Amino acid sequence: MARFKDIPEYEIELAGKGLRIGVVMSRFNPDVGEGLLAACIAELRALGISPDLIRIATVPGALEIPLVLQRLARSGKFDALVALGAVIRGETYHFELVSNEMAAGISAVTLDHGLPVANGVLTTENDEQALARMAEKGRDCARAAVEMANLQKALP
Repeated sequence: MARFKDIPEYEIELAGKGLRIGVVMSRFNPDVGEGLLAACIAELRALGISPDLIRIATVPGALEIPLVLQRLARSGKFDALVALGAVIRGETYHFELVSNEMAAGISAVTLDHGLPVANGVLTTENDEQALARMAEKGRDCARAAVEMANLQKALP
């Protein structure tokens, strides 16, 4: 539904039928990563994406995610990508370094390739925060990937 009768507006489209989605998951915080992945895949299926059109790659940690996203984007075989994982604050500056560089890498893939990448890498203060957020964030990323893939197809 358009907000203004005289200004066209692109509709939100969450139908996933026929979309090809690549998912990259960090294994560094495995309980959180697996929780994010389970929620994301369940939502992708609920949105109508066939399992044979979903590909999953795992990487050791968050800093490795952008490289694999880049390779998937270059392949031309995906309508959208999803990045999943968790960077949990420790006692050193490493948290900021990993969080910032990983996020910059994900953004670069999106902009360099014109391919939507839903960033589902949680950056939290502790394990409890990550575990509390993982299911909703996994579902959110699935919806964002589908919505953005459909919007990309609708745009001129």
